[in-house]
Amino acid sequence: MPTNQKLLFLFSLPRSGSTLLQRILAAHNEITTTSEPWILLPYLYTLKKDGVYANYNHIELFKAVKDFCLELPHGQDDYVQEINGFVKRLYAKVNKKNARYFLDKTPRYHLIAEEIIRTFPGEKFIFLWRNPFAIIASMMDTWGKGKWNIPVYDVDLYTGLNNLIEAYKNNKDAVFPIRYEDILRNPDDELKKLFNYLDVPFYPELLHHFNKIQLKGRLGDPKGIKQYHSISRVPLEKWKHTMGNPVRKMWCRRYLKTIGHKNILAIGYHPDMLLSELKSSPFSLRFIISDMLLIALDRIHNVISVTERFIIKLKYKFFLGNNPWEKDTVS
Repeated sequence: MPTNQKLLFLFSLPRSGSTLLQRILAAHNEITTTSEPWILLPYLYTLKKDGVYANYNHIELFKAVKDFCLELPHGQDDYVQEINGFVKRLYAKVNKKNARYFLDKTPRYHLIAEEIIRTFPGEKFIFLWRNPFAIIASMMDTWGKGKWNIPVYDVDLYTGLNNLIEAYKNNKDAVFPIRYEDILRNPDDELKKLFNYLDVPFYPELLHHFNKIQLKGRLGDPKGIKQYHSISRVPLEKWKHTMGNPVRKMWCRRYLKTIGHKNILAIGYHPDMLLSELKSSPFSLRFIISDMLLIALDRIHNVISVTERFIIKLKYKFFLGNNPWEKDTVS
């Protein structure tokens, strides 16, 4: 079992090219990995009140854990330190080649990026960014056969992206940012910078050997691994054909405003350039009717959900006397 193992986390949204980068990194003899562990989500969510629905009642668990931490000599710090040690021991057990780093690439870690950085001080963290419009197109192509399925991934496109941007801004000096487009355009230079951050040598052969890396597990990129056996520039333009109809272009413009001008600049893109690329995408009427219908249905669903939540709050407030959404008082 490795005794000097360091941890490496790769943060990104789904469909950002993380599996490609993971395989390139895993081709190095100093880095080992598995498909997508997801291990930290339930453990770090014990310190988060919202975001979990479970039979055991997660809000009550949150309160219980908070109370338990009050009894520890150093409070919540002791609890987090034990999570740190437990997870490191698990990672070490799968580090069969005694590599210097274990790489955890789990896209939904965007929900707990800040917490992971605090839990594992001194470790290495990569933030992988991609053109948001290309991410949206890839979600539709990969999981929707080109059809509009974006509401399913709201947690990624809104909460996830905001979390990643905030975690990146708060920890700029300790993390390494890299753009998917830059890897495709200039892989040698970009990866040299990354490996320099990791303090391990970069070998150009990695760009040819990564296609031999097989990641065991049911999660990961089901499409790119089969399609691309070498660094390809095809994805740089491919997304434009998916986003060609006017309804999708209009939605993308609104989404960009939601993210915010400063946030787009913070991750290495310029809003005007993104909008220019979107405008240049080939005009298409493909899926336009179904897109209009699905977007309208999603808005109706959102209104109904908000209304239901409001009614439930009123019911608990005036009749049952116990609001399950009341502000927690446990410190």
